[in-house]
Amino acid sequence: MAANIFLELKNVTKRFPGVLALDGVSFSAHYGEVHALCGENGAGKSTLMKILTGIHKADSGEIVIAGKPVTIQNPVDARKQGIAMIFQECAFVPEMSVAESLFLGDLPVTQFRRVDWRFIYKTTEELLRSEGLMDNPRLTDGVRTKLKLLTIADIQMLEIVKAIHKDSQVIIMDEPTSSIAKKEADDLLQKVIELKKRGKSIIYISHKMEEIFRIADRITVFRDGKVVGTNSASNLNIDTVITMMVGRELGNNYPKTAARIGGELLRVENLKRAGVFSDINFTLHAGEIVGFAGLVGAGRTEVVRAISGLDPVDGGSVFVAGRETKIKNVSDSIADGIAMCSEDRRRYGLVLIRNIRENIGLPNLDRYIYGGRLHQKKELEEVQNQIGNLKIKTPSAEIPASSLSGGNQQKVVLAKWLIKDPSVLILDEPTRGIDVGAKYEIYKLMSEMVKDGKKGIVMISSEMPELLGMCDRIYVMYKGSIAAEIERGQFSQELIMQYATGSLRAAG
Repeated sequence: MAANIFLELKNVTKRFPGVLALDGVSFSAHYGEVHALCGENGAGKSTLMKILTGIHKADSGEIVIAGKPVTIQNPVDARKQGIAMIFQECAFVPEMSVAESLFLGDLPVTQFRRVDWRFIYKTTEELLRSEGLMDNPRLTDGVRTKLKLLTIADIQMLEIVKAIHKDSQVIIMDEPTSSIAKKEADDLLQKVIELKKRGKSIIYISHKMEEIFRIADRITVFRDGKVVGTNSASNLNIDTVITMMVGRELGNNYPKTAARIGGELLRVENLKRAGVFSDINFTLHAGEIVGFAGLVGAGRTEVVRAISGLDPVDGGSVFVAGRETKIKNVSDSIADGIAMCSEDRRRYGLVLIRNIRENIGLPNLDRYIYGGRLHQKKELEEVQNQIGNLKIKTPSAEIPASSLSGGNQQKVVLAKWLIKDPSVLILDEPTRGIDVGAKYEIYKLMSEMVKDGKKGIVMISSEMPELLGMCDRIYVMYKGSIAAEIERGQFSQELIMQYATGSLRAAG
């Protein structure tokens, strides 16, 4: 074994019912490097990491750490071997303090068998100070601050501190920037670079190519449960990695087609909600994809939640196809032909313990229940059509939604509303946490939906290239108000960011 290799996985194979998740995969992590894993959802990246952290057990293969074969039966074994993982969706106890979370599962006790709180608070403060985190304005009560008062980015930083405290050599990060703002993402990436300089081995999973090429030393690409290749990041570029991931060249990453712009589908006038947003005015026409840009906290999601009947408003008007409507709840919005896909598909878009058929059929039961019974044959027929049309990768419509990759879960959410056939589809962060191949398929689906000039899409996205590539118009929000409306011919990332940060205001 080379002297700089800390970790090796050799010929790892893992099967699930109906799926060969990993097929003889080999992988290594060096001291003081960032090794990025790329691949479409379901390619095997997360499965390999779950084997490494003891969540899954491999059917065959070997794990070698510091030159010695080891057995990792569970996450406790992984921690003892110096392996820590920071998950995309951090699990934490909101009422727990920062200090308590750092020592969770390993509380030190005094000679009198009582929890040594003095040591816990002192050590936590020293750790946060050494990592430059004690000046966080949200730590209103120091290390006694409850986690519910912190941001997702704060929680992720604390997970890194916990890994450092446990003296972990390998730190696995799974999509750590998928739900945080650019400034917070930049801070986290800087922390990754610092950890590398300390000799740590960082395994970094992300679908954000710019991010990967900013920090990665090596890149391994997975496809269909196999390693397609491993190479130095300096020998690769974004296009070659994408081609390796999907097995084909995607060409234009944003397959936006010219649509026939029709009549007005949606008009919002002077919509307001005290302390959240005010003076919201915008329109959507048939055939259009209209984007909403803005920084985290600008009020984009809150506006579309109100239009969808999820949150109340204090004033303003909503017009659907020229007719004023009162949307008091979700049923009202659906009746008016408005459907929304939430940014948090796992929490709000799916019932994870239910199967694919049930998830797609749930909002469409009025189509299948008549004559006093559920006509499951019709339901299954329509569900299977959607599975085929959207290319949802699954061996059966009867498997739980929780078992699907992120991209396929997003397609299930889309499928249930496509059956409902809304005229206005609101997509809040539709490609968050999914791979480039799945993104491309969703973009194609969006273009297909509006090309006949009968439907329109409102899309919220924090990914600027996505907005620039897919939208006909973009509204930019700043501190709860619409700062500008920009036509496609005037699109530029710089202009949008100027409005989004408040450094430029619309004339008039």
